[in-house]
Parts: sequence; structure tokens; C-alpha cells
Amino acid sequence: MNRLIDCVGNTPLVSIEKLNPNPNVALYVKLEGNNPGGSVKDRAALNMIRSAMERGDIGPDTKLIEATSGNTGIALAMMARVFGLSIELVMPSSSTRERTLTMEAFGARVTLLDSIEACRDYAEEKGARPDHYVFNQFANPDNYLSHYRTTGPEIWSDTAGKITHFVSAMGTTGSIMGTSMFLKEQNPNVQIVGCQPTEGSSIPGIRRWPTEYLPKIYDPKRVDRVMDVSQADATAMARQLAREEGLFVGMSSGGAMACAARLAAELDSGVIVFIACDRGDRYLSSDLFG
Repeated sequence: MNRLIDCVGNTPLVSIEKLNPNPNVALYVKLEGNNPGGSVKDRAALNMIRSAMERGDIGPDTKLIEATSGNTGIALAMMARVFGLSIELVMPSSSTRERTLTMEAFGARVTLLDSIEACRDYAEEKGARPDHYVFNQFANPDNYLSHYRTTGPEIWSDTAGKITHFVSAMGTTGSIMGTSMFLKEQNPNVQIVGCQPTEGSSIPGIRRWPTEYLPKIYDPKRVDRVMDVSQADATAMARQLAREEGLFVGMSSGGAMACAARLAAELDSGVIVFIACDRGDRYLSSDLFG
């Protein structure tokens, strides 16, 4: 009988058929919404909590706090409950109501502020107190190491080592950093492609960070190419994935798919894998599927 934490990872790799623009390119999506908490962030949350406990950085009486745009918060709220810990999650007030309610359902305290930058400042300031601990996913090696140990090996195995391009949205950059580390060790020729929003676009889960807030775990040398995607294209592609492929995913996944499709159209041949970070039901109160 599996425990909840045993169900994190080993998510399906599914082929894109109707929306693949190039029959000579195999295009696959890794469905991270199939994790028990509904997103790719289950991997990082589990590794950050378990590693901090193993090091003795946190204990039963530690007050945990973290800034999040949503998915990491849900994953941490779930994992904190599994390990019997209390946690405060700090989110932008623009986050969908579903996310706040889900965190609260797990027993987390939720604080809403104006922006993710304000949330990060608040969490780091409060986390400096002796009885508090901030994970700081933006600078925490346990974030990207979760993908080095799980996501990368899964993709390599599921494609029988034939992957040529990996496409990922860039938020905290944990997924792209850790997966890149593993894939490049297996084959340095695998191309790593990051997605960021165009200027003025707002895509939950994908960020174009101001220099002072650029995640410390981000190493530009691990990304071969960065592609911009607009809010309109990310939205349209998320809707198309639901209506044409039967894949119900969020806007960041639509953005990653839009970049992957653009990339596929450029290639003579190849095997592309992109990450679908979460499920579409996280966004039903927004206008994503309106």
C-alpha cells in the first residue's frame, strides 16, 4: 500500500497529436497535474520539507512560511499536513480563489499581499525569526534537485533516451534547472528551452523577473534558448489543448505548448517534451476558459 508521498512523480508522458504542427517531430507532454497535489510543485515541496527535516533545520515546533503564486503553496500545505507541521503561505491577492481555498483546506494560514515580490520580501523577513523557517524556493537547491532526481530521469527513461528538446515554463526555474542538469549529463546535445512571458503579459506560473528578484538557483548556462510567449497565445493554447487534445491544463502549460509547437515547426525531426505544470481546474474562477 502506497503512502501519499510515494505517489509523487512518475507522471504520464502523453503524445500531442492534433496540435502537433510537424509529423516528423514527436511532441510529448508530461502531465504534472497527475501528482497528488495537482501540480509539478509536489516534487519540490516534498524534497524541500524532507531534506530540511533530515538536516535538522526544522522540527515539530518550527513555524514554516513561504511566498508562492499558488502551486508551491498548495503542495507545501499538503506536505506540511503529511509531516505534521504548521505553515503560513503568502500569495498575491490576484491568485485564484481555488488556490486559497485549497491551501486553507489543508489547514494552512494564507496571507494575501499586492504582488509576488512583496510576498517574497514578507516571507524572508518573517522567516529570519528564530522560531520561523522560510524555504525560499527561489534560492533553495532542494527545489531543483527534486527535478534532477526525478523529473529528468523519468523523461529520459520514458523517451528511451531519444529526447532532443526539453521545453519548460520558467517561474522559480526549479523544473528547468534540475531537469537540464540531468538531461545534459546523459546527452549534452539535448536542447533546453525556457519560456517567459512577453512584456506586459501576465501568465500564472511564468515570470519575467526584475533583476533584483531573479531566482538565485537560475543559471543561464543551463538554458540553450529562451522563447517569449504572449498571454493571448498561452490562453488560446490552453483552450485548444482542452478542446482538441482532451488535456485540461493551466495557462502556463498553454504557454509551454505554444513554444513547443513553434519549436516543432522549425525542426526537420526531433523528440520534444514539455511540462504541463498543473490542471485546468485551478483556473475555473478566472477567465481562462470563459
